[in-house]
Amino acid sequence: MTRTVVYSAALVALVAATAMTITSIISPRWVSYTVSSPSGGTVTDTIGLHRRCTYSPTGTCSPFPEEARCDGDGRSFCSMWRTTGFLMNFATIVELAAVVGVLIIVGGGKVKRQGGWKILGGLLGAVAAAEFVGMAIVAYLFDHDDMFLVPGYRLDSSWYLCTISAGVALLTGAGLAISAFVLPPEDGYELLGDSNGV
Repeated sequence: MTRTVVYSAALVALVAATAMTITSIISPRWVSYTVSSPSGGTVTDTIGLHRRCTYSPTGTCSPFPEEARCDGDGRSFCSMWRTTGFLMNFATIVELAAVVGVLIIVGGGKVKRQGGWKILGGLLGAVAAAEFVGMAIVAYLFDHDDMFLVPGYRLDSSWYLCTISAGVALLTGAGLAISAFVLPPEDGYELLGDSNGV
């Protein structure tokens, strides 16, 4: 039987995972590159799911991947990169649905707490799968695409946030399932027998 304390802990973990997912989508730091400029400063190029930013003395951002990159040989890169963006947006929507689900289950009483872990476990499994696949696609592109052949590119903070968020979602779902089988039932009302012997 899953208790209110377990669902409360799951809610905290889920809110943290959702915040990490949203941050990884918004922040253009999935892959980055830093090089020293001849003038003595540094130039940093950061790539996110939807935009690319170059930081030199002045910072400029542009949509990513560029349309020119998506023609001809670059079409597969664009498809895979945009698939990652879709998967991360999908994961965010499911995470928000899971947050609402936890609130409904906690406020819904003992009966909802007894069976609610099944629905939340499924939602969190879907979140983890979407994020792990998105993270793996970016890692594959990082290792195999010509764009990242220049030495100095590295996976950056948004990629790590995605990985941690997926792990938190997976562990939270597993924790809910384990608690449903391991914890004793909540104390509550017991049915009284009928005085007529029925």
